[in-house]
Amino acid sequence: MNRRALMQGLGILAVNLKRRSGNPSPAAKLFQTSMQPAPANAPLPSSVAGVRIIDSKIAKDAMELSRSVSPPYLFNHVMRTYLYGSLVGRALGASFDEEIFFLACILHDLGLTNQFAGDMPFEIQGAEAAKHFLDERAYPKNSTEMVWDGIAMHASAIGQHKRPEIALVGEGAGADVIGPDFSQIKKADSEAIVQAFPRLKFKDAFVKTCADVVQKHPRGAARSFMRDVGERYVPGFHPRNFCDLIAQAPFEE
Repeated sequence: MNRRALMQGLGILAVNLKRRSGNPSPAAKLFQTSMQPAPANAPLPSSVAGVRIIDSKIAKDAMELSRSVSPPYLFNHVMRTYLYGSLVGRALGASFDEEIFFLACILHDLGLTNQFAGDMPFEIQGAEAAKHFLDERAYPKNSTEMVWDGIAMHASAIGQHKRPEIALVGEGAGADVIGPDFSQIKKADSEAIVQAFPRLKFKDAFVKTCADVVQKHPRGAARSFMRDVGERYVPGFHPRNFCDLIAQAPFEE
């Protein structure tokens, strides 16, 4: 299964959220908690599933930024993206700069946060926010460009043809959103990743966040013109909806 190709549905998310009265259920309370800002002082493991959590100064600063603007479920997602992507890279025998890859992963969803969402596609919003963050800290230009590409291309088929620091962002995000390829990632490693960074009702929370961004910034909900043409002029062309793929992901929530 090409997870990156399926991830391209991000630009057309839609959701019908129902309001409910009465006391919230335990699941609803967990969902509400998952949408609150992440605590900045929660300790992180030094490694998960054999993957080291990068602890350089710039990596710690990036984690602090991501935590400060992201709800807990989203921060946990970007951490799982790094871990899954690292394991995919190992399975493929890829050589990559771990710090650059970590930065691209930890910052890849800034465009979905209240602070950085805008009228450009969320991937571009996030890439620009990350570039500004890195430029302020005099991070090397060529490394910053790789981080930008990894974020901007993580939901695009283009990214899979780029160098590992870029391509693996989409691989990691895809594994976390719609499910890992267990020929590349051991189930025990996937369980360890989810235990270290719980999903916190990710499926519902992620779709709601994306829908909120589309509602506020509809011009950013772009998609391929080829899909538009196919839906209008090609009989039987009915691509799967990304929301369905999220709902069918093999994670218990």
